[in-house]
Amino acid sequence: MSEALPISGLTCNVLVLNRLYMAIRVVSARRAFNLLVKNLAEVISVENDSYLSYNIESWLELSQLKAQYEREQNDFVRTVRFEIAVPRIIRLMSYDRLPRQEVKLNRRNIYARDHSLCQYCGKKFPTQELSLDHVVPRSHGGKTTWDNLVCACVYCNAKKGGRTPHQARMHLMKVPVKPKRNPVINVRLGSDKYASWKHFLDHAYWSVELK
Repeated sequence: MSEALPISGLTCNVLVLNRLYMAIRVVSARRAFNLLVKNLAEVISVENDSYLSYNIESWLELSQLKAQYEREQNDFVRTVRFEIAVPRIIRLMSYDRLPRQEVKLNRRNIYARDHSLCQYCGKKFPTQELSLDHVVPRSHGGKTTWDNLVCACVYCNAKKGGRTPHQARMHLMKVPVKPKRNPVINVRLGSDKYASWKHFLDHAYWSVELK
């Protein structure tokens, strides 16, 4: 597999398991293929509630069947000589540890937590038309924390100004809280393509950072 992989399909997300089949992070397909080619990982496929493993060569063979019979259920990367299905899950061959990571407080995670919905008018907007609002304004002592930041459209943010929702007579759709796990993962789980991830996600400990 010496061909350079094109951009198409390489931005898909892949769940990474440690050697003990415990979920540890999410990486891009580009990073996943790099690990597979170096024989540092194998593909894990969930089929009829069983886990099947494939190295890069056997996965390439299976990809030809997927391209013929299951194209709509998969994403593909095309090279000069062949196309290969993007795996949903890979397992590291010699890594046992689990990360101890907090869910990062950043713009991407807040947008994902709030599903890109303005928390005042309830409408969905492209991310470039959203802003972050301090529920209790910083001028009133409000902190930059999970429970004081929400998505707001430009209009609602301007309307609220430097006031609290009560002062502006505006109402939040829901009380903002810190997610128990990375909210981007929750968004991905809404897609049937990532349904196999659920087999490995433990709600009791799962907190993963996208790399």
